[in-house]
Formats: sequence, structure tokens, C-alpha cells
Amino acid sequence: MSGTLFGVGTGPGDPELLTLKAVRAIAGADVVAYFAKRGNPSNARAIAAGHFRPGQIEEALDYPVTTEIDRRHGDYKSQIAAFYAEAAERIAAHLEAGRSVAVLSEGDPLFYGSYMHLHLRLAPRFPTEVIPGITAMSGCWSAAGLPLVQGDDILTILPGTLAREDLTQRLCATDGAVIMKLGRNLPKVRAALADAGRLEGTVYVERGTTAGGFSMPLADKTDDTAPYFSLLLVPGWSTRP
Repeated sequence: MSGTLFGVGTGPGDPELLTLKAVRAIAGADVVAYFAKRGNPSNARAIAAGHFRPGQIEEALDYPVTTEIDRRHGDYKSQIAAFYAEAAERIAAHLEAGRSVAVLSEGDPLFYGSYMHLHLRLAPRFPTEVIPGITAMSGCWSAAGLPLVQGDDILTILPGTLAREDLTQRLCATDGAVIMKLGRNLPKVRAALADAGRLEGTVYVERGTTAGGFSMPLADKTDDTAPYFSLLLVPGWSTRP
């Protein structure tokens, strides 16, 4: 009998926003695996660590590259593909040995989550259950107290890695938007928002739902520093009272 693979959403950052089902899966697993940038602590592990139990095996899945090489470059694609293939086989070895494995994923496992790369490789081979998590964007608009869309409004989710022209075009064609993957893309994203006439009203949220989190109008942010746990909220609902 093989073990069961659990893709566990750990939510937007606040450990209290883990679901009850996620907590049970983490505490009950024989193995807990989590992603991190090589040499850095895992954010997912930090969120879930309070539910680990003695005797569990931990598998740290460290990315070989993140932003050091352009994501479109062949070297980046080959290294990342090899990393996911090797990580999947590490997890498969535990499953074949009959051990259950909980793979932690920040936010929701199947929404921009690294877990999905393991899921596609392993779900056809082993019993699998995906436990959804609260997304970063819903955690952030709740932390900011910002109603984003209503009624027939269209919401668009945009990665900040898109070209400025693509961002501008899509911002012009939607009511509300969430822009993720900021980091060093913030200056380009800010310019695209200005091009689309959407800079006014856009809210910057950093480390939403965590103890050090905060939000502010993007127009008031004078620097271009944006850590991994940050995003922009472009509200729709143009007729709001």
C-alpha cells in the first residue's frame, strides 16, 4: 500500500488562517515537505510549524534558482524542470514506502503554487488529496479592508512579470485587478498603472495578515522596494457609495 500525498494550502501568512483540515493533515502526516529559496527559511514551514509533531520527517525542497536568471532563459527553465523532477522523486520514495506526505504550499496549492508541479507528476501514481488554502489576495484585501469587485465587475489576476505593454492593456480592459509577483517589477507595474489611468486608488499591501503587515495607497509609496509577500489591489466597483 502506498502512502497518500496531501497538497496543503497554508494560507496568506497568519498561522491562525490555516483551515482545520490543513491542521489535521499536517499533524497526521509521516512526512512534511516545504519549498524555500536555497539558504533561506521556508515561509510555509514557519506558518505551519506549530502543528508539527515529534518524529515527523521533514523534506526541505530548495529552489536552485529564483530571480538570479531570467525566467524565460533556457538555463532557468532547465534547472527548474530538473528541480521539480528530482523533488517529485524524493516525495515518491516516501509514498512508495507507505508514508503519507503533506507538501506545504503558501496560499492555495493550485493557485500559482509550486505544489502543482509535484501534483502533475505524482497524482497519476499515488492517492492524492488537495486541501485548499486562503489565497494571498483574499488575505490582503481583507487585511486592507478594501472591497474589490461587486455585481458584474470583472476581476483580473495579473503577474507583475508581464511586459509593461501587456499590463497596461489588461488593466484597461478590466474593472478590478490584483497584481502579484511584484519584487523588482514594481517600477514597471507602477508605470503600467499610470499608463492605464489606474494609479489613483491602487493599494499596496505588504505581508498581509502577518504581524508586520501593512497597506497604503501606492501613490504614497515613495520607494520601489517590494518583498515577496506583497501585491497590489486595483479596486473596481466604480459606483461605490
